[in-house]
Amino acid sequence: MSQKTNAVRLIQQAKIPCREAFYQFDEQDLSGIHAAEAIGFPPEQVYKTLVARGSRTGINVFCIPVCFELDLKKAAKAAGDKDMMLIPVKELLNLTGYIRGGCSPVAMKKKYPAYMDETCQLFDEIAVSAGERGHQMILPPLALAEFIEATLVDIIV
Repeated sequence: MSQKTNAVRLIQQAKIPCREAFYQFDEQDLSGIHAAEAIGFPPEQVYKTLVARGSRTGINVFCIPVCFELDLKKAAKAAGDKDMMLIPVKELLNLTGYIRGGCSPVAMKKKYPAYMDETCQLFDEIAVSAGERGHQMILPPLALAEFIEATLVDIIV
């Protein structure tokens, strides 16, 4: 895990301040709460990347704190859709290039509409997956949002 991932490389090329955190992941517990504890960050400051499909808009990407759930009604409204469903895990790799527990909002196979929960503005930095299990990028949330062209919205339960 010492090599730079595409996500980290792209963030660094964009001159966005970024630190990396590595931790031992547990195949039986790929939760964001585990990741937060492992890197010593409050769960509100560690963001998971979820991929969902809208009936009209197709694939959308949502970044929310690991201690919350995605509100699918709010997510659909944010995306301008009538409904939104999380994609099955088996579709994740094909759609994004990432596996469960290592899905980064940066450097996906294709550019999808992105949304970040507005609570990210409360912090100077947040952690998101660097694109592999056991590897987080710690960076300013607004710089990340701008880089992935994310809309800041209220999308959590």
